[in-house]
Amino acid sequence: MCLFLCVFFEVRSQVTDLIRVEYTYIPQADSDNKYSRFRISANYPIKMDDEGTYLVISPQYRYNDLRILDRLTFEERGDLNVFQTFGLEVGYTFKMKNNWRFGAKLGAGISSNFEGSGIKSDDFRYTGSVFFVKSYKNLQAPKTARLIVGLRYTVPASINFPLPIINYFKRFHPSWSYSVGTPKTSIKYFFNEKNTFQAFVGLDRFYGNLQNNRTFVGENGETKIAENASMLNVIGALGYEYYFTEHILFYTYAGYTLSNEIRLRDSNQENVLSINDANTFYLRSGIKLKI
Repeated sequence: MCLFLCVFFEVRSQVTDLIRVEYTYIPQADSDNKYSRFRISANYPIKMDDEGTYLVISPQYRYNDLRILDRLTFEERGDLNVFQTFGLEVGYTFKMKNNWRFGAKLGAGISSNFEGSGIKSDDFRYTGSVFFVKSYKNLQAPKTARLIVGLRYTVPASINFPLPIINYFKRFHPSWSYSVGTPKTSIKYFFNEKNTFQAFVGLDRFYGNLQNNRTFVGENGETKIAENASMLNVIGALGYEYYFTEHILFYTYAGYTLSNEIRLRDSNQENVLSINDANTFYLRSGIKLKI
């Protein structure tokens, strides 16, 4: 059950969070643009039987502040900056043979700048995922290891195909662990029970609908219609975690984007305008309640 709670691609598929409150800040280099996000999410497991079967309810909320101060050649600008996301996923997981566990999730959400009147059909997003988790039981504590394989598909999204999740985690020493695969690769050092330090490469992304589409005329006179905004970052960062208790911790990550993409797209997810692709600093911090 703990391993199944990892199912959340925006990245972060190896966490076992019950509640997370987080703030992210990404200033955009070579411009006055910036992106910041407030996020709160939860996973509530419901025990179904004594054989390790659980139903997991996962709500989330995100406030995405995409400050675009560059001059854009649209017919109208309107409230392009603030996007909000409301989501709910329901998962089901059970034990299999040979220390394998199966999990599946279905969910729906709304991600929009809500500049029009009410909620529109294009604001909705739908997602589904399946996972298999292998736990290795023959290791001496505190050494542990697990393998996660699966697929996650979200529609509409800037990437229109199922995203693979393949990750191997191992704590090979009382003071060291590593994780290799997607969407995060990391190495972590445990100073003691309260302090840890890690270095990692991972992903951060954002997607939201524009309720009022924007008309863009390119240099060649071609007219395009922007219907949604997206961000996809590849990040290299260092992180510190401090455990107030065994299950409550503060974390802060600081790094630099290896790839920074903010785009406006049409209904087919084709690029209409690249707002900024210069690499920049990345800051993220928050509090978790985890198991």
